[in-house]
Amino acid sequence: MPYPPGMDDVTRTEIEAAAFRRLVEHFRAHTEVQNLDVMNVAGFCRNCLAKWYRAEADARGQSLSDEQAREVVYGMPYADWKAQHQTPAKP
Repeated sequence: MPYPPGMDDVTRTEIEAAAFRRLVEHFRAHTEVQNLDVMNVAGFCRNCLAKWYRAEADARGQSLSDEQAREVVYGMPYADWKAQHQTPAKP
């Protein structure tokens, strides 16, 4: 993966972490966009992001449940988000 020349690993990690936080905040702010819509367009959704988060935590010895990882991404328990924001499936 190409990175700008001269960028140290700490700075790169800080930038990547900040970009991740912006992505999560963007998803939280746009609850009108359903996971299925994101999946159809981008090939991933909020749940995918939560699974990636959990996998990376696990790889670093930090055990998280799927529900805990989803709460990081959704900003609330997944069941609450679904009840508040998920729309019925279209036929």
